[in-house]
Amino acid sequence: MSISAAQVKTLRERTGAGMMECKKALVEADGDLEQAVEVLRKSGQAKADKKAGRVAAEGRIVVLEEAGAAVIAEINCETDFVANDDNFTGFADLVTRSVLAHRPADVAALMAVAVDGTSLEQRRTDLIAKIGENIAVRRFTVVEAVGRLASYVHGSRIGVLIDVEGGDDALARDLAMHVAATNPACVSADQVDPEVLAKERDILLEQARQEGKPEEIVQKMVEGRVRKYLGEITLVGQPFVKDPDVKVEKLLKSAGASVKGFVRFEVGEGIEKKQDNFVEEVMAQVRGG
Repeated sequence: MSISAAQVKTLRERTGAGMMECKKALVEADGDLEQAVEVLRKSGQAKADKKAGRVAAEGRIVVLEEAGAAVIAEINCETDFVANDDNFTGFADLVTRSVLAHRPADVAALMAVAVDGTSLEQRRTDLIAKIGENIAVRRFTVVEAVGRLASYVHGSRIGVLIDVEGGDDALARDLAMHVAATNPACVSADQVDPEVLAKERDILLEQARQEGKPEEIVQKMVEGRVRKYLGEITLVGQPFVKDPDVKVEKLLKSAGASVKGFVRFEVGEGIEKKQDNFVEEVMAQVRGG
């Protein structure tokens, strides 16, 4: 029978089993989800049952450089304790090495990569069963060097890859540390999304008009505030963290250097974490007892 991608996804989320195993189980179960779960449990593939549905917002950022290219990846788990576990860090390193070796198009293609005869997806599922937490490979980016690549990882939670043309290794590393600390949106003003800039301009215009100034003064105020905004969100417009009296743009100019691009990952950014309410937990236990 025909098994849809949605059915496979649902079973995978529930059991943590690999995509191919889920599809085979659904075929065997004639598309029945509960029966497919039983099939996977009986075959030992569903040891990670229900763990795969839990929020994995901890983890680590891993950076690997090799022969003019580098990869930055985020691998997630549920607790910071597991993020430092040797089994987890070993898996994270294996994932990163596999990205550089195979250059997969996306996470799905990466997880299909086999290492010593076992896919990364199967290794992930096995690790979930062993550790007892959900494990997820969230994202990765490969950077091919135009100039010199530098990286900086802060406590395994924030990682930066930066490509700098000109200057020296010390400057490139300093800039990577700067990006880690300040989190600029892009290198320069010409890279800012026009829609984002237009929205910000509208907000600043409304704020200025509420101050009751003449329209020509309002327009000048808005232009000044837009320049300030761009200085805050662009790398070249920011004060250099190691010397706030110098803008990054001036620092680069004095070194005859330019930034071709950067990537910054922070563990769990954008993931909605479950907020524990211990009072509610206690009350639920009281009501249940």
